[in-house]
Amino acid sequence: MSAIEQTEAARPRGTRLPRRARRNQLLGAAQEVFVAQGYHSAAMDDIAERAGVSKPVLYQHFPGKLELYLALLDQHCESLLQSVRTALASTSDNKLRVAATMDAYFAYVEDEGGAFRLVFESDLTNEPAVRERVDRVSLQCAEAISDVIAEDTGLAKDESMLLAVGLGGVSQVVARYWLSSESPVPRDKAVALLTSLAWRGIAGFPLHAVDGLLAAEGH
Repeated sequence: MSAIEQTEAARPRGTRLPRRARRNQLLGAAQEVFVAQGYHSAAMDDIAERAGVSKPVLYQHFPGKLELYLALLDQHCESLLQSVRTALASTSDNKLRVAATMDAYFAYVEDEGGAFRLVFESDLTNEPAVRERVDRVSLQCAEAISDVIAEDTGLAKDESMLLAVGLGGVSQVVARYWLSSESPVPRDKAVALLTSLAWRGIAGFPLHAVDGLLAAEGH
């Protein structure tokens, strides 16, 4: 059950929940409010009302709006990182691995909760704690991709990171454009197009290992 689903299930006032369930419920309510209103326009009153709890209950779990936002950001940064790592580990077929990684970004931005907006489109990026988390997850995703590239090609770490940052950046930017433009191109077709574009470039690097990201059929 997602955090938002838990919010819906637990919304009536007076419902007693275990601490972890209550925390998840509050995070679900906060996500709805922050995505809809942005950080600066959202109020703790709005979040408490959305969750169906009193403000004192909300403050028992989160001492302030920033702490609540950061907890939510931590949750969804970790979700993105795990999705990328899962995609990279999902197959040993190189082209399919690129496609799976790209699709992980599309799936992330397409999630109906809109959590990607907190990570990629936050109105609080001037806050150091927010900026640090956003930069860190982008770096961690790139490092996961870079490790595979370096292992398969023998490229230096810095060179592999440049390629990995490029792949991750292209994936999230195109995925966000695809969603915001309400493109008529289906998700699977969009992923296939982007994979084809990326593969034409990255498949040209010499192989260092047989079973890696850059091994291509026919090489």
